[in-house]
Amino acid sequence: MNLKKEKTILFDLDGTLIDSTEAILESFHSTFDHFANKRPDDSLILAEIGHPLDYMFLALGVSTEEVWDFVAKYKEHYRKISKAKTFLLPQAREAIEEASKIARLGIVTTKTALYSKELLEHLELMHYFEVLIGREDVKNPKPNPEPILKALSKLQSDTTKCWMIGDTCMDIDAAKAANIHSIAVSCGYGSQEQLSKCATIITTNAFEAVASISCG
Repeated sequence: MNLKKEKTILFDLDGTLIDSTEAILESFHSTFDHFANKRPDDSLILAEIGHPLDYMFLALGVSTEEVWDFVAKYKEHYRKISKAKTFLLPQAREAIEEASKIARLGIVTTKTALYSKELLEHLELMHYFEVLIGREDVKNPKPNPEPILKALSKLQSDTTKCWMIGDTCMDIDAAKAANIHSIAVSCGYGSQEQLSKCATIITTNAFEAVASISCG
């Protein structure tokens, strides 16, 4: 066995590797407009990114009875625009390329797995990842450890040599609950103040996080 590949690195997606803020906001706007509901302020939407869509809509005032209609309409719009309005964060491609030299890779996201795979294929990066766990793959999303544990189970990974890289405390808390290492990145949706409450290691971006793992 190649000893370099004994490590496993799991990445969050939004705010860690990609910036899909424009696509997310536009899809929320379109959805609220469709149902003739007042649009919430963009700052309120941004504050919820990282949670599953149903959680986000509920937090933004949509009723339990209507929430899945809102989610379906959002997905319909998002899928049409996501590829054109999603971009890699600075040094994200380099982070993935470097990580692939030292570890097996996976994605653990609260986004829909189907759309996440389509985005990564569009960005010509999906082939680096052996597993992708999305919202529909689990009952309990991050910060519950279920998605991380499911990814590690598929990879049959040694948890003592696994890392989670993410931009919110949901990622870090999920890693802690799964008993694996974690690194927070400040390039996404979690503020430095928020991340300092949950993470012991905070780097500027995913590339720096991978470099830290390489040196560890």
